[in-house]
Amino acid sequence: MTDPIADMLTRIKNAYLARKIEVNVPHSNVKEALANLLVREHYIEAVEKQDSKPCSQLKIKLRYVGKRPAMTSVQRISKPGRRVYESAGSIPRSLGGYGITVVSTSSGLLSDKEAKKKNIGGEVICAIW
Repeated sequence: MTDPIADMLTRIKNAYLARKIEVNVPHSNVKEALANLLVREHYIEAVEKQDSKPCSQLKIKLRYVGKRPAMTSVQRISKPGRRVYESAGSIPRSLGGYGITVVSTSSGLLSDKEAKKKNIGGEVICAIW
């Protein structure tokens, strides 16, 4: 697998489309930080690390607003073959500010609003709405 972050986002999106309650993804520190950011921004309900012998997993509980999923679409911006970096002033807004853009900074993974508030740029990971 060349892009584990895109795999995680696709699993979450497909679980929402299938009306699942939760989804399991393989654990990594970046995936855990991204899942915690999605919890802070209210796109998923909760995340829990499950330690098992062959490999640890992240158990992600999905969030629905009524019968509609909280996350409707994901766009991967920075890919392994083409990295995209932006300064704090030029971080793109997703869906006119209704969605979030995830930025990997020296302070960890931040949403576009948090990165602009702290005046920190970095690698633009994805846009979620």
